[in-house]
Amino acid sequence: MPDFQPILTLFNLAGQHPPAIPQAAHLVAYGQQLSSLRSLPGVKIEAESSEVCIAAHITIAAGVRLDQPVHLCFGMFEQHGEQDVHLTLTLEPGAQAELWSHCLFATPQAARHAMHGEFRLMEGAVLRYQEAHFHGTSGNIEVIPCAQVLLEKAARFHADFSLIRGRVGLLDMDYRVDVGEAGVAELLSRAYGFATDAIRIREQVELNGPGARGLLKTRVAVRGHAHADVCGIMEGNAAGARGHIDCMEVVRDQATASAEPQVRVCHPQAKITHEAAIGSVDSKQLETLMARGVTPDEAVDLIVRGMLA
Repeated sequence: MPDFQPILTLFNLAGQHPPAIPQAAHLVAYGQQLSSLRSLPGVKIEAESSEVCIAAHITIAAGVRLDQPVHLCFGMFEQHGEQDVHLTLTLEPGAQAELWSHCLFATPQAARHAMHGEFRLMEGAVLRYQEAHFHGTSGNIEVIPCAQVLLEKAARFHADFSLIRGRVGLLDMDYRVDVGEAGVAELLSRAYGFATDAIRIREQVELNGPGARGLLKTRVAVRGHAHADVCGIMEGNAAGARGHIDCMEVVRDQATASAEPQVRVCHPQAKITHEAAIGSVDSKQLETLMARGVTPDEAVDLIVRGMLA
């Protein structure tokens, strides 16, 4: 029988309430070692591990609508180590699912976690993908997620990436989404960098089918000497394509940030818009909190965490 106590311990160390993993479709891995996986009717999970990576394949069968999320749990107990995950995910026509990826690195002093994803959502499929990271205070964690996502006709992809617990270390994120006819892609990315953390986010959505829709929404805060570079690319390549880029970054202390929204339109009936804002917190919100007895640092942190929530 699989031992779930280690992953439950990692959730507790991260200050998080553990989900009901044993009863759900899941994959659990520590470092490069598989600990447990479970398929359910309509959800096929296959995986194998080696010294260099974990290769996982998940298929949601046609027409299946999952009531409970599929859980991917990745963590590490060692003080130093690497974890490289290659994930292939297929949702067959009409399938609907949620996938929660929990990445728990509260204990290592130095670690590298890389994820290489290939997602295919076939006609009418819907996926809600949530990737949440929980780090410690070492600042020596490297997180390198990249994914290629293909949305076929009328498929919908909603992604939520967050790294707001503990030090970021290095985040180097690269997503590319190809949206077909009447498809919808919505990507929300959130990160909070401290000290010398480095945040690099590059996301590209190509609206290649008629009536395709896309949204890139980024919320980043940096303080100390941290640095953030955000590049959002949206392409309108078909009639009726509509897209928007929304980037907001908050800077404190000696931190620096940059935003580079790129809008490309290759069809006269497509429309893409964008907005980007970089600066400090709202002065009225700050004054209101301070008037209630909150210190300036606490007030700024409350406002920033509200933005990232």
